Amino acid sequence: MKTSYRKEYSRHLNRDMEYKVYGHAGKPMLVFPTSLGRFYQYEDSGMIATLSSFIEAGKLQIWACDSIDEETFFSSHWNHEDKAVRHEQYDKYITQELIPGILHESKWNNGGDDQKILISGCSMGAYYSGSFFFRYPHYFDTLIALSGVYSTYYFFGDYMSENVYYNSPLHYLPNLTDEDYLNRYRSSRIILCVGQGAYEDEMLHETRLIEELLTRKGIPAQVDYWGYDVDHDWYWWNRQIYYYINGVL
Repeated sequence: MKTSYRKEYSRHLNRDMEYKVYGHAGKPMLVFPTSLGRFYQYEDSGMIATLSSFIEAGKLQIWACDSIDEETFFSSHWNHEDKAVRHEQYDKYITQELIPGILHESKWNNGGDDQKILISGCSMGAYYSGSFFFRYPHYFDTLIALSGVYSTYYFFGDYMSENVYYNSPLHYLPNLTDEDYLNRYRSSRIILCVGQGAYEDEMLHETRLIEELLTRKGIPAQVDYWGYDVDHDWYWWNRQIYYYINGVL
């Protein structure tokens, strides 16, 4: 399997950012780590090995990006607004630096064909993938979110500002009337998955809320509730991601 480690300076974050690319061609997939996780977590947790048959066959190419959670949602010393402002800088890194690079490289690797991105993650990574998908639907055509929350309540409680609002899909989607955005969601593949076992309570609650919201908006989505023995851990996420990728590709 072709792999590539990258370390590039981010003008929006004023720091170096690391990520890793797996594969030589195929559907571009952007994945986020869990809370406080790093870009190598996806590989270390077995997900690259799980998806290796798709990667080696040139059907899937994965970009595993880094987070800065210790400076944003999980900072122990910044106030809520400072965390939100720093996250907006991370948002610009992802959407104005990393994603354009993914699209350019993917087009080159796929014979000049324009691609849209499959965005995914587990736990905190599922929050990130859902948040970026709904905020910037023109970049993506597939979302696979495993065991995620879809609001900022878990991180900020009842605190709300403009910077927080636009990173909280359960808050802004009810007010969204832009048909361009809604039609982009409707033409995409949306897969939301959660277990009903240990440590899935918050994720189960918010998955039900976003399922109800998408239904009211007429946005098709595949929402799966796995069994009461399905816990919030990598063993299940490995099984789930193979099942969903196999159905998408």
